[in-house]
Amino acid sequence: MTFNAPVKDIAFAMNHVAGLKKAIDNGTYAELSDDMVETILEEAGKFANEMVAPLNRDGDTVGAKLIDGQVKTAPGWKDTYNAWTEAGWATLTGSPEYGGQGLPHLLASACYEMWSSASMAWCLGPILTGGGVEALTYHGSQELKDRYLEKLITGEWMATMNLTEPEAGSDLAPMKTRATPKGDGTYLIKGQKIFISYGDHDLTDNIIHLVLARLPDAPAGTRGISLFLVPKFLPDGTRNDAHPTSLEHKMGIHGSPTAVMEFGAGEGAVGWLIGEENRGLACMFTMMNNARLNVGIEGVGIAERAYQQALAYAKERRQARAVGTPKDAPMSAIIEHPDVKRMLLTMKALTQVSRGICYMTSAALDEQHLGADDAAKKAGANRAALLTPIAKAFSTDVGNEVSSLGVQVHGGAGFIEETGAAQHMRDARIAAIYEGTNGIQAIDLVTRKLPLENGEVVFAQIAAIRATAKAVAKAGSEHGETAARLRDAAESLDQATSFLLKAVSADLNTALAVATPYLRLFGLVLGGSILAEMAMASAAALASGETDPAHKGRIALSRFYAENLLLEAASLSALVLNGASSVMNAEEALAD
Repeated sequence: MTFNAPVKDIAFAMNHVAGLKKAIDNGTYAELSDDMVETILEEAGKFANEMVAPLNRDGDTVGAKLIDGQVKTAPGWKDTYNAWTEAGWATLTGSPEYGGQGLPHLLASACYEMWSSASMAWCLGPILTGGGVEALTYHGSQELKDRYLEKLITGEWMATMNLTEPEAGSDLAPMKTRATPKGDGTYLIKGQKIFISYGDHDLTDNIIHLVLARLPDAPAGTRGISLFLVPKFLPDGTRNDAHPTSLEHKMGIHGSPTAVMEFGAGEGAVGWLIGEENRGLACMFTMMNNARLNVGIEGVGIAERAYQQALAYAKERRQARAVGTPKDAPMSAIIEHPDVKRMLLTMKALTQVSRGICYMTSAALDEQHLGADDAAKKAGANRAALLTPIAKAFSTDVGNEVSSLGVQVHGGAGFIEETGAAQHMRDARIAAIYEGTNGIQAIDLVTRKLPLENGEVVFAQIAAIRATAKAVAKAGSEHGETAARLRDAAESLDQATSFLLKAVSADLNTALAVATPYLRLFGLVLGGSILAEMAMASAAALASGETDPAHKGRIALSRFYAENLLLEAASLSALVLNGASSVMNAEEALAD
């Protein structure tokens, strides 16, 4: 099935949810103009449609292969990557000092969404390189920056992130990889890493691995982990002692080469320290936070792709006659049946909600770096910290939910690989696990992000949701029960938040037991506010004389979400308030 990048929907969300136009007007995005943004989005969408999307099927069916110690990617992947770098796409957010364009994260997020929709497996490599650029920019020595940043920013080389080991997954404390100082400023790295996305490939001449390892005298646990830059090829051109030993056999994203990497099968892989000794996690989390937002963007992208395919199929597939159809009429397109319409509306609403949350997070990151003063930068940093776990977890959950609904809309045909619906579901599944599982994101939200500034950050966000509900209440009747449902949902979120802020300090296990439903509650309620804001913007556009039918569609979608999906907020809040005890006192249920 062909893919069409939703450029207009993306631009609308950027302007009316993430505040793009306002940021251009007030000088936060001083280098941007409306025309420039439109051109970049159109060209990124064109590249997604014409260059990346055609790779998706072969990436799934052919995949990456490890042949004689070298990974060969699927047909067309290298040519498309070369075209992508030659067009300058790799340089979007990079520092101009090292060949980048210095553009905002928000704009890059929109582009990466389209490329992830076109082929999530292909886009993973560029996403990881962007995280590597950030880690090196903020923590690398000047010598390392001068040697590697320009080639990474321009895409001539790519970067990887090497954390996981057989006995060290979400908890990195048992990590066994070792780094021994050579006495000349370099280290010899020895150890094995697993699940390394793009650990080896043929897209670039060199690969820059960022590797977590322990120094000989390092403290135990996570306090004793350092970060090292380990290139596939050393500066003198010789091959480093870092090799893929196998590729993982995965459920999905077959085109992305996920390698088991062996560092130091011989004397040792030569590496350079990034940041301070035993402070590697602080450096890596610069890369991880970038990656978490981008994985959320992947969830949006795969949801959009699954929705587009399900919508097209529902308009073409004929089955039974819709209620009210004459008996002698042909069978109806399944989109005419209310239950199919409900599934499609759910898919579209959740996709747009997750897009809005990710774009809000990107805009907050931009404010953190580009704000007018220290107060604005701090506010942006706090808002980004609060929203990042929601962007990652809620959006990837949406990718799973929407792609599953896509299979359901297709019926039996969705269970058959030839239609492609199953691939979206298989590809989407990893995103909820990547870069800290969604349960870990929920724990991070509840234990670290809610207490920011003694709760002021989260309650400011809830106040903004309530303000939106009040604004909708003053709008026209076409919004239906949106104002009332959003007001009630905001109250549910407020109650659950107050409860958890107390539980975090009084009874941590209670907070941990209900963290995941709380994150779902937060994303759901924030999503209602996002769709309402877009609906009001569309109503204003219609009132001014615009005739784009998408405006009426946004109003209808916001009402559907409020009157159908947002009602879940009350039950989620009740679960947060009352559900922990039945989790913590159910040992007998798991005794078998």
